[in-house]
Amino acid sequence: MGNPYARMIKFIQLEMKQLIRSKWLQIVTILFVVTFTSVLMIQQIAMPDAEGFTRQSAAMLNVLLFLLPLFILTIGSMSLAADRESGWLNLLKTYPMSNGKYIFTKWIGLFNVFLFITLLAITLSYMMGSFFGGISLNGPFIVFILILLLLFTSLSIFVGVIAKNRLHALALALGVWSMITLILSYVLMAVGTIISENLLKTFISLSIHINPLEWMRFSYFVFTDQSAVLGPAFYELVKFYDSTVGLFYYSLFTALWGVSPLLLATYLLKRR
Repeated sequence: MGNPYARMIKFIQLEMKQLIRSKWLQIVTILFVVTFTSVLMIQQIAMPDAEGFTRQSAAMLNVLLFLLPLFILTIGSMSLAADRESGWLNLLKTYPMSNGKYIFTKWIGLFNVFLFITLLAITLSYMMGSFFGGISLNGPFIVFILILLLLFTSLSIFVGVIAKNRLHALALALGVWSMITLILSYVLMAVGTIISENLLKTFISLSIHINPLEWMRFSYFVFTDQSAVLGPAFYELVKFYDSTVGLFYYSLFTALWGVSPLLLATYLLKRR
């Protein structure tokens, strides 16, 4: 039967090879690396880095929060749908591999590939930025990137499981991305014009917790000590998450966002 851990590692390696060979991923890699590097270089030339939340920080944050979720959701969900369409998933079921292990290998493979793409973009930005005064990244920002990758690879796995085929997966991924990046924000702005200020604060807090994108944006400002950018409306929420109890709840809620999609994906896959 062989060592189950060695077998899982082989499946993870195989998954990464399949992803790397994908023309879609190759296109996404080029787009992300070029866009990320270009935006940072333009901001660096226009306004050299300064203390606090600079244009460079804003550019880096916006590119990561706008493009990474889009690329991860589309590539990840289509990868799972392709396994089902091609019969690869049925072939894997002939091996002593549970649905949970299959989901885990897909998740790890997807995370590793996008981690490599992100590190490639950051490395290239560092190399080019050295000619224009340099680019700085602190520890919390690195942790932010890792959590962002973990959360959205999990979400992409869930989207891929509920999709019927690759076209359906692409449509669902774009729908989810549009919802978390645009629609929920516009709904909140519209609601904010007709409700009281106190009720609006409640809705803002709720939107942060139910939207993984806004959760990551909020996390960045809080844990890089730049929460002043959020404004006075977030004072109480920032104060809570700055505390020891708040940090515990933050870790718990973040883990919930990361694990829940994988558990739901495993459950739905078993029912098919």
